[in-house]
Amino acid sequence: MSQPAKLFYQAGSESETLHRRITPTPDQFTAQKDRWNDVAEFLVKRLSEDSGYAIRTWLQGSYKFRTQIRPSRGGAEFDIDLGIYFEWNGGPEDGNHTPEELKGFVQNALVDYQGEEDNEATGVAAPKERCCRIAFAPDFHIDVPCYHLDSGRDARSLATETKGWEVSDPKQIYVWFKNCQDDERRKKLRRLIRYLKMWAALRIAETERPSSILLTVLAAEAFNSLDLDVVVDDDDILEQAATLIADRLDDDPTVPNPVNSHEDVNRLEVGAVVKLVAKLRDLASIGERARLAADISAAAEIWSEAFDQFFPMPEDTEEGTQVLAKCQGIAVYAYTPDIIVTATPRDNRDVRPIQGLNEIRPVPKDCDINFTIARPDLLPAGCTLKWTVRNHGLEAAMENDMGHVAGTGVSVERHTAYNGDHAMDLTIFLGGRPVGRRRITVKVRGPAIPPRNPPKRIYGR
Repeated sequence: MSQPAKLFYQAGSESETLHRRITPTPDQFTAQKDRWNDVAEFLVKRLSEDSGYAIRTWLQGSYKFRTQIRPSRGGAEFDIDLGIYFEWNGGPEDGNHTPEELKGFVQNALVDYQGEEDNEATGVAAPKERCCRIAFAPDFHIDVPCYHLDSGRDARSLATETKGWEVSDPKQIYVWFKNCQDDERRKKLRRLIRYLKMWAALRIAETERPSSILLTVLAAEAFNSLDLDVVVDDDDILEQAATLIADRLDDDPTVPNPVNSHEDVNRLEVGAVVKLVAKLRDLASIGERARLAADISAAAEIWSEAFDQFFPMPEDTEEGTQVLAKCQGIAVYAYTPDIIVTATPRDNRDVRPIQGLNEIRPVPKDCDINFTIARPDLLPAGCTLKWTVRNHGLEAAMENDMGHVAGTGVSVERHTAYNGDHAMDLTIFLGGRPVGRRRITVKVRGPAIPPRNPPKRIYGR
């Protein structure tokens, strides 16, 4: 295994890896499962009464494929797809309801479900062309497409808002995915899809972003072309897949549905496809530069160009911590700046600030922390700076806040919100190459310091 590969994925390890940081926690999976089960139970009963037909459900999309990623930014949501199937014999036109009427049944049922006080639903969106949507606190929504199902023929058709019935079969595409690789190789394919989805979420505007199903099909095609006896590690797989997908889209932007050759799953405009190819080649270039980097720390900085705060640094892994402890720093860099760290409780400015040089003792929540380079005059001429917050721990993960790029000046200020051992990483670049670095570990412990009571009034004659 290459050194950078350990930062992508380590089987059975509790170390921070890219895959671990972009994947929902077990608690988040459980919360979503409990909610969609409850919604499904409600809809089956309600829609059967409204339509007069037997109702089935089928979980589909990223959750079903086990390629779901956590939201890439604060305020974004997990997405779940719950298919609703109205069952009758014959074709979709042989039923008693139009596609618009069936979607109306679903929309009204979701509104009534959201109206119940104890289910944590926060709202129902206006009907979309191919689904209805209900959102839940704190951070996910369920898209509910509805279908006609003829179980005798094992045939499905999607009800749309304005385009009538549409040929669509989520079950067949799932069976295709399940059978396209054996179990062990499919685990690697799932990780590849997650990497591509997070990269796209971070690097491509939402209006031009490839859909989950498009990335899944393209990733599977590229993965099938790899010699996995030679290309073993996740970083190499991602680098080569990026090139293969870019070449494939350059050759032909049409991407047939693997179970319906008449359907093109690439719905991007021509200009968006051109931009996607260019960005894929940038991703492959990042992989090549990281592969040729002098050491694992430099490789991690290069991969961070693609994944920002989601990509871990060597200190975040058990092995990396041991290596760095032995060398007592990152000696391969020419510049290791000193940083003055000052933490001040936000709601109690009367408390003396906590200060340190290149480190700081544990601080409570709700502190403003300032990080300032002590001698910016010693920085190399023409260099650029990048400060990156990397959050760790269950509290940050449950809030889908794994950090962010914090700034590019000689000083930045941030706020402590989650218990855990977090990091502020400063990287110095010269000519686009990382030449210096300093990590400040910020240990957040306990609740915020309460405001100090105001002086008591003196009463007397």
